[in-house]
Amino acid sequence: MLRAMNDNQHLSKTPYSSFDLPESIMQGLDEAGFEYCTPIQADSLPTTLAGKDIAGEAQTGTGKTAAFLVALFNRLLTTPAPEDRKKNQIRAFIIAPTRELAIQIHKDAQLLGSYTGLSMGLAYGGTDYQKQRDHLESGVDILIGTPGRVIDFFKQGVFKLNAVEVVVMDEADRMFDLGFIDDIRYLLNACPEPSKRLSMLFSATLSLRISELAYVHMNEPVSIKIESETRTADSITQVVYYPANDEKIPLLLGLLQRDKPERSIVFINTKRMADKIYAFLIGNDITAAILSGDVPQKKRESLLKKFQDGEASVLVATDVAARGLHIPDVSHVFNFDLPQTSEDYVHRIGRTGRAGATGNAMSFACEDYAHYLPDIEDYIGHTIPNESVTADLLVKPKPAAKIERLSKAKPAHRKDFNEKRDKHQKKPAKNTQQAPKKPAEKKAVDTSAAKPAETVETVNSARPAAQQENILMRFLRYVFS
Repeated sequence: MLRAMNDNQHLSKTPYSSFDLPESIMQGLDEAGFEYCTPIQADSLPTTLAGKDIAGEAQTGTGKTAAFLVALFNRLLTTPAPEDRKKNQIRAFIIAPTRELAIQIHKDAQLLGSYTGLSMGLAYGGTDYQKQRDHLESGVDILIGTPGRVIDFFKQGVFKLNAVEVVVMDEADRMFDLGFIDDIRYLLNACPEPSKRLSMLFSATLSLRISELAYVHMNEPVSIKIESETRTADSITQVVYYPANDEKIPLLLGLLQRDKPERSIVFINTKRMADKIYAFLIGNDITAAILSGDVPQKKRESLLKKFQDGEASVLVATDVAARGLHIPDVSHVFNFDLPQTSEDYVHRIGRTGRAGATGNAMSFACEDYAHYLPDIEDYIGHTIPNESVTADLLVKPKPAAKIERLSKAKPAHRKDFNEKRDKHQKKPAKNTQQAPKKPAEKKAVDTSAAKPAETVETVNSARPAAQQENILMRFLRYVFS
């Protein structure tokens, strides 16, 4: 979520007013409380406002969203659309790896672009299929979405990419992690060639594979990196505990009881464990919400709103929510399970300590996941301080609450399709009173032309013994001659 950033250490000395931005963009920035740029914004905007591509690397929570939105709005406002542009030809395209991130970018774009007059559309899976389709068919300037739903609409001709002027790829490294890279290449190939559009790529890390993507699908992008001594923000206090498996829930409850965070996220590796932790939190009088891959999209959005509005103090989440969550004032992140990849550790704890605020990241190196800790420490470039699991931190939990399992709802458009199909393919009702079956008629077998099975044996045995002996002797002479 876009926030006014007042921490002088987090901001640069570059004011937005130093750029020659249209008044409508400046109004949106002022309303959002943005006066000075963050480092990634100060370094990238001079390049993108000049019409040059960039590949930007910066830690999560450093203002990447505002960096590309300001450049995108400026390009569309200063370069009028062609007069012959059709309403299904979008002008800008922002692709994100997760639904939560796409939704958040859309909200931020509406805030910063509220005075630009540019229309925006959103496309992501799990819900509102027909609603999204109808909105895009009415014509939008900017499309924000996830790969699957975007490709679905694109192949149906809901919109066209052949007039795109700006392309943004956010969280590019996550695109690779989730296996979307072929989809991204497909969509980029449908856009005008790189020299005819402005392209921006942002990622927490610019690995070799990200650089290859930029080289192929961008126009000599300028690489921008916000250097840091560590991969994690200095404003986050990190600590690791070494509990036994059966101590993890008592330790979590003890830390929540000791620190009393108003808003915290508990990350786990499996849906089954997420359900278990959620049940224990509810059973121990802690308001909580759970976010995982099989929760229906509308329910996911309501749970996130509940957490953002303070109705739930703890959000239990699998890694599906580790990226794309922009929730302000998260003071604590608990790695109940250590992540299996070092990059996910950085992105998990990046949910706290955002925009220069302080945060706490507490990790449990248990019997099952402690072996991931050395790789994580190598990746972040330092050893994580450890604290002892003392008796006063282990709270005896009350019984877990009985939780009704959330079932994954069928998409509305699939339900409508099934209803239409059944309407046109009505099957006659089955008759419960079946007529008695007629006995099978025996077919008469004509045996006149058939020979008994023993015919061959009878013929052979009917030969005289002397004749059989002569045949045998002739065979033996033939063999040994």
